[in-house]
Amino acid sequence: MHLADLPPSHGTSTRPRWDPREHQCARALSLDGEVLERNLAELFTQAEKTADIDGDTPGEKIALVEFLLALCYTSGTYPTSTEQWQQWVEEPYPLGAVASWLESQPDEDWDLFHPEKPLGQNALLATFLEEHGTGPAQLVIERAGDYNQFADHHHLEHPDPLPAAKAFRAMLTQHAFGLSGRARISGKATLGPAITNLATGRLGGRIRVLAVGRTLGDTLRLNLVPTTDDPRVLNLTWTQGPIERRGFKAKPPARAVRGFADLHSYLGRSVLMRPRAGLDGDQAVVDRVLIGAGELLDLDAEVHLQDAVMSVTRTGEKKPLWPSATRDLWREAHALYAAVETESGGLYARLARLPKQKGADRHPFDLLAVGLLSNKTTPIGWVTSVFPFAPGLAPVLYQTSLRGSQVAEHIARSLDRAAYAAWEIMYPNPKPSDKKAQLARFDARGEQWKATEEPFHTLLLDVVDGAMVTDCMPGYVEWLVEMARDFLGKRLDSLPKNGQGLRARAAALRRFTSELTSPRAPADLTAFKDGES
Repeated sequence: MHLADLPPSHGTSTRPRWDPREHQCARALSLDGEVLERNLAELFTQAEKTADIDGDTPGEKIALVEFLLALCYTSGTYPTSTEQWQQWVEEPYPLGAVASWLESQPDEDWDLFHPEKPLGQNALLATFLEEHGTGPAQLVIERAGDYNQFADHHHLEHPDPLPAAKAFRAMLTQHAFGLSGRARISGKATLGPAITNLATGRLGGRIRVLAVGRTLGDTLRLNLVPTTDDPRVLNLTWTQGPIERRGFKAKPPARAVRGFADLHSYLGRSVLMRPRAGLDGDQAVVDRVLIGAGELLDLDAEVHLQDAVMSVTRTGEKKPLWPSATRDLWREAHALYAAVETESGGLYARLARLPKQKGADRHPFDLLAVGLLSNKTTPIGWVTSVFPFAPGLAPVLYQTSLRGSQVAEHIARSLDRAAYAAWEIMYPNPKPSDKKAQLARFDARGEQWKATEEPFHTLLLDVVDGAMVTDCMPGYVEWLVEMARDFLGKRLDSLPKNGQGLRARAAALRRFTSELTSPRAPADLTAFKDGES
């Protein structure tokens, strides 16, 4: 889903949304870096008047916020304690110091195409760019895939250029979310064999959670981690700066993180882009790209994964919540709210400290969760969900989301058993190899899960807006049950109108109804059925 299509963070806002596709930064990203630097400074100056940042994808939005957080830290604009963080969030603390810092920086440090220190890139690849580079499609995670879309890699060799600003945003997204795999670059002919081994980006393989406020300034303040260490090491380019970069002759050990500016700006890929003038004469474009392995960070989960919601795998391993192809992200809302309720640490412990607010201010921000779904090295798409939050209501929201999830899970199980009841009658002597496809004919769980997201979010929003969860659950349950019956009925419409088909239909509907009120059913479902009868 496109970020612009997501519901607004808090009703209808009159503040503009900073869209890098339309902003001057995107229209005229010059070769000397002056325009990028100037417009970033303007962005921080207008942070309290800007509602949000848009991106072509959810991951791009996250990558842009990561970059802005890095600028906050490197400019010295960050809280040094949890108490100060809370004060910054409540007052709120202005971010103009970041703009002042940017305005004092040399323009050449922000030059995307500087010959010796290109912004965010590795100039050591320059010697090899002409011979070993590909078309710019490789830079865009969603387009490059696993490089096997066509046998001849034509989609990567195609010279169709990218506007420089779009290439910059795609590069930031690669640094943060790039998937593991093998790069399309010859290590023997370039910088060494280890340059072909792409590591998973810092945010790849897990769900990144941002607290999103009413303004961009609110969002940045909420997500700044308090620190007393000097976090000002910013990664502007591969070849310059205080950090000694890795080589590519052999895989190096992961290096220690040099503060939060380093963390949010680390170069997860070795990238180099070739510019040329655009057709209109004033906008640079990128027509060739070379990508290899980037930096490896030694992350401390307690310090560097403060937004992570920890989950346990089937094998008992504890790890950050990860994107799933079979479980929609909204179904993990109770884990997110539980992290705040139990003050599990990091971002969630700080959110738990914020005082309750009343009236129109009771819902001052949301929790945006984003992950890159992949099949091994192949990206499938972005998963994202927005969870409303109100300080002091974490226990209520946890109970609401848990009850809502339990109802949805049981209705899905009821649909599964209803499908089995129809299958038993329609296929009395099935081949084992055919069973899965035959059951899928009557299984309405896919439609039900997709349709449940809207009523689930409506339930959460109603509670955040002041409604009692006990008053909201009957309407939510009725909404889901009616949808499930409708989806099941449409699945059963494929049955023949003979005796066998009619028996199968009746058995499926009876099974669905009986499962809804079985001893395993949540109390909210049995209460709804009792009331209906």
